Order: sequence, then C-alpha cells, then structure tokens
Amino acid sequence: MTKPLLIELITEELPPKALRNLGQAFAESIVNGLLKAHLIAGDNASSQFKSFATPRRLAVCVDNVIEQAPDQDFAEKLMPVKVGLDANGEATPALIKKLASKGWQSLSVKDLSQESDGKQDYLIAKGTAPGAQLHTQLQDILTNAIDSLPIPKVMRYQLADGKTTVKFVRPAHALVALYGNDVIPVHALGLTADNTTHGHRFMGKTSFKLTSAQSYDEQLKQEGFVIASYDERLETIKAALNSKAEELNLTIGDDPAVNDLLEEVTSLVEHPTIYVGKFEEKFLSVPQECLILTMRLNQKYFPLFDKTTGKLSHQFLIVSNMQVQDPHNIIEGNERVVRPRLADAEFFFNTDRKQSLASRVPQLGTIVYHNKLGTQLARVERVQLLAKYIAQKLNANVEHADRAAYLAKADLTSNMVGEFPELQGVIGSYYAQGDNEPADVAQAIADQYLVKFDHTITSNNLTSVVLFIAERIETLVGIWGIGLLPTGERDPYALRRAALGIISAFDALNKANYFSHTDKLTLSDLLNYAQSLFAQNGITISSNTASEVQQFIYERLRNQLQGQYNRSVVDAVLALNPELDEVLARVDAVGHFTSLPEAESLAAANKRIGNLLKKVEGDIGTVNTSLLTDPAEIALNESINKVEPIALQHFEKAEFTQALQSVAATKAAVDAFFNDVMVMADDPAIRQNRLALLNRLHKTMNLVADLSKLAQ
Repeated sequence: MTKPLLIELITEELPPKALRNLGQAFAESIVNGLLKAHLIAGDNASSQFKSFATPRRLAVCVDNVIEQAPDQDFAEKLMPVKVGLDANGEATPALIKKLASKGWQSLSVKDLSQESDGKQDYLIAKGTAPGAQLHTQLQDILTNAIDSLPIPKVMRYQLADGKTTVKFVRPAHALVALYGNDVIPVHALGLTADNTTHGHRFMGKTSFKLTSAQSYDEQLKQEGFVIASYDERLETIKAALNSKAEELNLTIGDDPAVNDLLEEVTSLVEHPTIYVGKFEEKFLSVPQECLILTMRLNQKYFPLFDKTTGKLSHQFLIVSNMQVQDPHNIIEGNERVVRPRLADAEFFFNTDRKQSLASRVPQLGTIVYHNKLGTQLARVERVQLLAKYIAQKLNANVEHADRAAYLAKADLTSNMVGEFPELQGVIGSYYAQGDNEPADVAQAIADQYLVKFDHTITSNNLTSVVLFIAERIETLVGIWGIGLLPTGERDPYALRRAALGIISAFDALNKANYFSHTDKLTLSDLLNYAQSLFAQNGITISSNTASEVQQFIYERLRNQLQGQYNRSVVDAVLALNPELDEVLARVDAVGHFTSLPEAESLAAANKRIGNLLKKVEGDIGTVNTSLLTDPAEIALNESINKVEPIALQHFEKAEFTQALQSVAATKAAVDAFFNDVMVMADDPAIRQNRLALLNRLHKTMNLVADLSKLAQ
C-alpha cells in the first residue's frame, strides 16, 4: 500500500536569486533518500514527486511512498580469508568484531562464503535484510536534505530557548511531515513536525491544518492564498503580465532581462497580482536604457514598450504580493517610489550634457586602469593606435576609428555611468550623438561592450568592429602580459569572453569578405603590434605574451568547434596555427577529405612520415633525383612533381578542399613506396635522399592541416 509523503519547511524570506535552486535541491534530496531506502514504489520515481518553493517555504510531495521497503538481498565483502580465519578455520577476533559491528553476531563461519578478486580470497556475508521503515529512515533523509542544500550564505540564529544556536539560510518557523493523513514526528532546526502550515502573511488564513499530504497544494491556494509551485507561479505571472500588456496595446518585451526579472519576482511573491503604474512622460527624454534599468533593477517593475517601434512607454507593470479590491494605494505608492529615481536619472543626464564627451577624455588620466598598466587615458591611447592599425588593414575610415577609440571610455567620468555602471558605452553613445559625432562613431561606442559581434558587417558598423577588436586585443595582451591569467573558474578580467569576442568579430569579417585582399588583418601580426605598444609606453610585459594569447584564443576556438565538428578534424587544422579567418574553411575542407577513400591510408602514411622525420638531426636537404633508383621512389617523386604545384596553387587561393583533393592523388604512389622501399637504407646518402623525398611529400600533404591527427 502506498501513500503520498509531504515534507514542508517554513522559513523567513529566502534569498530570491537562490530560491529555485534551493527548492529543486531540497525536493531531489528527499526523493533520492527515499529511493536509496527503496521506499518509493514504481519504476519512474522521478515523475512521482512535485517540488514547491515560495519566498517562505521549501516543500516536496512524493507519490507512491511505501511504509516499509521490501526485504533486500545483500552481499558484503568483509575481509580477506587469511585475516578472518585462523589456521583451524575458526573466526579470528577481527572477524568476530566486524560481524558484531554489523549486527550479524548470529552468523558463523559456515554462514559465510568465500570469493576471490583475482588476488586473494575474501569472506562474504550474504543474506536478506528486512526492508527499511519510513518512520525510522525519514529523519536521516530530512537531515541530509537540509545539510546538503546549496545555501549561498549560512546564517546563525538562536532558538526560542535562548541557548541553542542553529545554522540555516534563514530562521525556520515550522515543519510539516505528513504521510497520507498521518504526521511523522521528525525534527529539524529545533522544530518538530506536525500538520500545521502557514498561509499568506496578509490574506487568507495565517495558519491552518492540512488534511492530508495530497491536499497540500490546493489547500494552500484556497485557504492560504499561496501558489506553492514555483513553476506554476512563474507561468501565472507571465500570463498575467502579457494579458495586462495586451489590454494596454503594449508589450513587456522579449529580451533576456525580462526572463531574469520574471524569475526574480516569482521568488518574491506568494500570491501574484498585476497592477499598472505610470510616470510623467517628461522622463522619456532621458535615454530609455536608464529608465528601463532603474525600473527593473531597483524596483522590480516591468517597463512597457510600443509593439511597433519598441520605444519605452510611460506605463509599467507591478507584480504585487497583495490582491485588493481597490489597489489605488499600492499603485500610488509604487509610482511615488519610482519618481525620485527617474528624476535622478533626468538630473544626471541633463547635468552631463552640459559638458561634451570629448572634453571628458583628459579626466581619464586620473583613473587608474591597473597599477602595472597605467591610467585609463594611457589605455585609450593604446586602443587608438590599435584601432588605426586595424582600420588600415580593413580599409575602414581611419579617422572615425581613431575618434571612436578616443571617446570610447569618456563616459566613465559621467554622472550617469557613476549611478548606472551597467550602461557604460550606451550612455557614451547617446552623448556622442548629442555632440554630433559621426553616426558610426556613436554606434561603435555602444557596440564596444557587446558580448560577441554577431551583426552583419556593413560600412555603417565597420567602425564598431574595429573598436570591438582593438579594445579586446589591448585587454588580452595587457592583462595576460602582467601575469593575470584565468585560473579554473576565476577570470576577473573576462579574458575568456574577450577571446570569444575576437573569434566572433573575425568570423563576422570573414562572412563579409574582409580577408580577400593580400595585406589582410592577421591575428598574429595584430597581437605582436599590441605587444610592442606596451613596450613603447615603458610597460614591462612578458616577451611571450603575443604567442601565448594567440594560443589562448585558439583554445577557445577549439572548444567551440569541437562541439560542431569531429575532434580530430579540428585538431588537425589547429595544429598548424592557421590564420584565424581561414580556420572554418580548412575545417570544412578536412571534413570533406575524411570522406574520401584515400583519406585513411594517407593519414596513416603521414603519421609514419612524421615519426621518421622527427628522428632526423640537422638539415634534411633537397631531393637528388640521380639517387632515386627504385621504381617506387621514382614514381613517388613524379607524383609529387605533378601534385605539388597544383596543391600550392589551390592553397594560395584558399581553395582548401581542392588542395586536399589533389593530395589524394598521391595515394597509390605512397602505398607502393612504403611497400617496396626501405627508407632507412644502409647507404647514408640514399637514406638521406629518401627522407628528403618524404619531407617534400609531408609538406605538400600538410599544407591545409596536419593529416597525421586524422590517423586512428
């Protein structure tokens, strides 16, 4: 016979950003404990429970829980036979003590079996143990669930006796443990379980008795005015927000910040109700990002936008924890609270606009970027030089690139960024527009903080990608150069994100065909130039910085590509450190090559050649055709003479697939060579000549990628 089991822990307000994880962890730990004790009937136990989490409770209701588990067969390795039995085959004191510790005093030597693990024989105790009982196991299961919660910060508090101190995420006030209709009197955090739960603080019943575990969810809704299920509450809020926005012919938007706020307000309310608030339309003259940020971040409101233009309206939605017939006071109170924040934003904006963005740049000389790398102004000067270098390589507007880099960090000295640091770049872009700076310059200032550059590149945003790359290259080389490398999960200067940003920018440029000319932008040259700029400033950074940063970027690229392509194909391409803009094309070409019938044999031969060449000391030299005597080596030389110029021609045009296809034509000659020719001949001259022949073949084969990486 099975019954549902309910466990509920009622607390003071739990940390909102941790609530979902706490609820899931609490439920899963209880369920796993029951499973381990074989106290849940059925095959799919994961679908037989429901977790609950509100600002003041964690709970789980598990279906099909049995009062006592079936008897369980067991087989336990005790100790080696030589330790457990004496010379006469009788139990040693060690074995007797072990059996007693397990409660198996009744077992004798004849009740034990012996098994070998391949090294020695062991004594094994086998039998059937009575199944675990829910009433005796639940205490340990609950204690473990509480102890293993992923609590972000533990607090200590005293119990009512004034003496006992306990630790938990927040003070706990009640504990419920119901098996069907029956209370299981487990205890935790100074509380003993009963069947009394707590409703909403201000609506419904403050506390009431649950009739059964199964009625928990519905009773809380009807009597306690609480939607206990986190997911149900979230969907209720989402539907209500969209419905109210639709009534107003507006939208709450669909950017990621909306979902983040939705999660947060779900963790703040138990009975969500939506109200509409307004603010004076005059505040819409302030950059809407400022208003949106303060409403979402500080007040937890949902700004409303025009469906067509996406522009901010003067209305917003409030998710309240109170449902009242006349919400006038709630709405007016929220409007009164948000008004000063919007007024502050308006004041900061108007004050900042009295000074041009360009006039703020010298103030960056008073802001330290890093004590080993100088001020923000020194950093701006390096980024300017990098931006001009990149712009020249991309045939972009050098003057605009220089101007964008000069103004890029100027908004750091503004009142608006001082109040809203999340809006760096965005505010600078508004101020640049107000100063009538070129449109692409203003856009570049905003785009510099993009996580990745995934826009289609046109003449309108080419300055943006120039600044985007320059800013990240300066960061990577400078921070890496003074030894502040990412370690494990720590990456305080976001170097991994900067590397991924560089990869995205080069990919966008490649798609827009900005690497088709001869004097193109290359990552290696750019990094070396960046390294030289620090030396010119008298800043000491590691001499290996450029090459190490390049490898760091390529490792990020490797991780990206290995999720989309065959691992060995990616490794084969990156082993040659090709130009960043060529990597994807080479990977595609090598992927196509692996489908050719010649690929496996040539990859194996390439690996064999590489191993032979590693043993050569000094210069291998060139092929002397007069020393080629064996028909197979003559045929291989002729095959290389035919294939090499074709492969090189395709390679120089970046036709990597065709280059590899031409190499495939050498298979027959390569196979015959290794079947018929002894490479390491006794005659030193012949041996050296054959190695030179293989070296030439190796270079031709590995123009696009290191094919030995494809060998099984």
